[in-house]
Amino acid sequence: MESSVLNKLTTKEILEENLARTAPEKLRSLKVLVHNIRSLHNVGSIFRSADAFGISEVILSGYSPTPPRPEINKTAIGAEEFVNWSYVENGVDATNNLKEQGYYILGLEQTSGSISLPDLDLTSVNKICIVLGNEVTGIDEELLPLVDQFVAIPQYGQKHSLNVSVAAGVVLYAMLEKLW
Repeated sequence: MESSVLNKLTTKEILEENLARTAPEKLRSLKVLVHNIRSLHNVGSIFRSADAFGISEVILSGYSPTPPRPEINKTAIGAEEFVNWSYVENGVDATNNLKEQGYYILGLEQTSGSISLPDLDLTSVNKICIVLGNEVTGIDEELLPLVDQFVAIPQYGQKHSLNVSVAAGVVLYAMLEKLW
């Protein structure tokens, strides 16, 4: 077997490849509701993942911090400038507005009725909004009745949760695979 030399792509080459791709339509219309997430770094990381997957909008609500903030920019590395975002103070109002627009509300939360992420079937769903909740307490109780389906990331270790920004990246990648 011949040995070939691999060269890492330059930042410019990576950008050219990224811009030559188009995210699947359902992924491009996907929104993420970030409700009551306290950490500016988590918000920045969610922006960065949203940009990577071509998500249409990040909706910040409650006490989630909003750009421009140096701490958000540090983690997002500027992604907040490329991803559409809005702020709605009341998460219930934001969710009800999305439902009126025909969005299927998918809550990333461990509940007794959650579907395991690999088992989630979205073939009959056109517009999706993923709800992410607080780092410690998860999705607020007032939002739970508005969620159409809860999904959980299967875990096999001793800890029972992932950092919310890591969980966002996991679920967005799963959406890419499911909506391709």
